[in-house]
Amino acid sequence: MAAMACTRLGFEARPLLAMALGLRGLGGLRGLRVGDAGGGGVRWRWKAVGGSCRSAGVGVRARGLRGGVSGRECGELILGIETSCDDTGAAVVTTDGRILGEALSSQADLLVQWGGVVPNLAQDAHAKAIDKVVADALANAGVQEEDLSAVAVTIGPGLSMCLRVGVSKARDIARVHRLPMVGVHHMEAHALVARLTEKGVEFPFVVLLVSGGHNLLLLAQDVGQYTQLGTTVDDAIGEAYDKTARLLGLDLKRGGGPALEQLALEGNPKAFNFSVPMRQRQNCNFSYAGLKNQVRLAIAAKNINAEVPLSETDTEERRLRADMAASFQRVAVLHLEDRCRRALEWARKIDPSVACLVVSGGVASNQVVRSRLNYITQEVGLRLVCPPPRLCTDNGVMVAWAGVEHYNRGMTQPPPPIDEPLDAWLDLRPRWQLGEILEEGVADAHKRSLKKTGTHPSLTAQVRSYAEGNC
Repeated sequence: MAAMACTRLGFEARPLLAMALGLRGLGGLRGLRVGDAGGGGVRWRWKAVGGSCRSAGVGVRARGLRGGVSGRECGELILGIETSCDDTGAAVVTTDGRILGEALSSQADLLVQWGGVVPNLAQDAHAKAIDKVVADALANAGVQEEDLSAVAVTIGPGLSMCLRVGVSKARDIARVHRLPMVGVHHMEAHALVARLTEKGVEFPFVVLLVSGGHNLLLLAQDVGQYTQLGTTVDDAIGEAYDKTARLLGLDLKRGGGPALEQLALEGNPKAFNFSVPMRQRQNCNFSYAGLKNQVRLAIAAKNINAEVPLSETDTEERRLRADMAASFQRVAVLHLEDRCRRALEWARKIDPSVACLVVSGGVASNQVVRSRLNYITQEVGLRLVCPPPRLCTDNGVMVAWAGVEHYNRGMTQPPPPIDEPLDAWLDLRPRWQLGEILEEGVADAHKRSLKKTGTHPSLTAQVRSYAEGNC
């Protein structure tokens, strides 16, 4: 009966043909549904009839793609949509790894105005931008919605109100055109994008994800298979950069991190003797709350007034702020180095074939971070891989590529019901763990807190469960 319904909708349903783990090079197994957060029943393989490029020539205006593609030379097309926080992104990427078109809308003005992300305002901004961003990405790719093979969208972690905008748009497109979907883990998208932009990034590899909301150290063993080596105990490095930039009265229009990095070039990194966090803790976790507090107290002691913009300070005041920025950055990056050294050691004990460290997330654009991490990888004979800066921050390309990685392994979900109501329940995962936690070196209190991070199993546990047939 299910198969008959599939046929009427223009899809073919087939029994589960392969499991999610260890399936490399199975590009022909498109659309395998490996399940969702709840419910049981038969898992079907869905594949859109058609869903490739138009037969006519396709004009391409995306960055980095020369010339054009025509007919089926472009492979199958995946649309990616990202709305997890404060950037509205969309992109079209081919299953053979070409970026055909992308678009991005930033909420930088709102961030400056309110000093951070305000969820309801961010949701409104996404709602206003989403249709145009998706339309622009498709136009830049020279394709239309009916040319797509699947839709990938971030379902977590992130702000629920923001995630809802992207998921609703993705489901609407998938519903109308009967396209399979991929629910993407935001942090996995950051982890995998290096496999799109750089050659030779093969599993297993170590991943450092550094952003405003997350610090994560992972051993990536395959798509959907991660071991968490370390995570954020309190504040992430990106949040610490942003807070320090605000306290120093920097211009936040292009982001607190870049502004602080630029000012730090003028300063003495040893002018203030801030202590490096957690050096007595022999694990891979991160903590920036204490460093933030040290900086706040030092700024107060020096009577630095954030209400006075940097551009209006005299030479002496500017030098003081530059010294503060440089001293903060030195210690913040030293903390990253400490944790990464240990993580690389742990990862190579688990799997000696680890060959590279992938660094992604907004802070991966920082040149001091890249330089120091390149130094420690060279120490141990590994390769450092960083995506281009524009793909380190949140964007639609990384979501589309994560969708490709899952799609090529047959890990998708069927399209939404054709008559799905506007108020239908959506699978949003604002708190969603990516990998299984490595027990070594994690304090008992932190283990207890990690168990409360969400109601959903980790992506790794979920994929493993389906692979073992516990659907």
